[in-house]
Amino acid sequence: MSAADSSIVQFANVGLRYGTDREVLSDISFTLYPGSFYFLTGASGAGKTSMLKLLYLAQRPSRGMISMFGSDVITLPRGDLPDYRRRIGVVFQDFRLVPHLSAFDNVALPLRISGMSENQIQKPVADMLEWVGLTHRMDARPETLSGGEQQRVAIARAVIARPEILVADEPTGNVDPEMAVKLLRLFEALNRLGTTVVVATHDVHLLRKVPDSLIMRLDKGRLSDPTGALRYPPKREMSGK
Repeated sequence: MSAADSSIVQFANVGLRYGTDREVLSDISFTLYPGSFYFLTGASGAGKTSMLKLLYLAQRPSRGMISMFGSDVITLPRGDLPDYRRRIGVVFQDFRLVPHLSAFDNVALPLRISGMSENQIQKPVADMLEWVGLTHRMDARPETLSGGEQQRVAIARAVIARPEILVADEPTGNVDPEMAVKLLRLFEALNRLGTTVVVATHDVHLLRKVPDSLIMRLDKGRLSDPTGALRYPPKREMSGK
């Protein structure tokens, strides 16, 4: 199998503009490989959130090609997009929890959408809430949770169904350093199970916490490649491991 065949995401000469404004992303080309861990860095306003919107299929590009899971997602009928989105876990910067649902029910939502029975849901959701330190808050609604607690619920919801791709926008921005490391370890554990992880962050200290991670850097809408992440498959991918 060639490197191209084994990719999970490919961007080729992608550009994005909103309305008639100048492009916020220009000539973005890269390949993501299954089971790899990527950090997306860059200053505020560099275009990180816009690129993540393309990755989780909330935005179509103005130009270029995007392939995911072996399909051209730009030309997919809109009715097919939900099936693809269910394969992607997303941690939003503004959390986007369902306000009338408890922490437990927010985390359980992806499993219920996938058709799991209530008996199958109870233990994994309880275990996930325990992992992120929220067992005592599982019945609480989002409005009664602190920003850090809401962030942890959002992360638990994003990873509960073991997505093929996890996209996280500043996932440690509202938690203390100890919890930030714990959440990164959760992402690493999911990554070891085969999930491709993309974490957008402006915190350069996080980059050293995941030694095998690859770094992509955005600067004024253009992508650079300090670790060679965009040019070559990870070594374990080339060796077939």
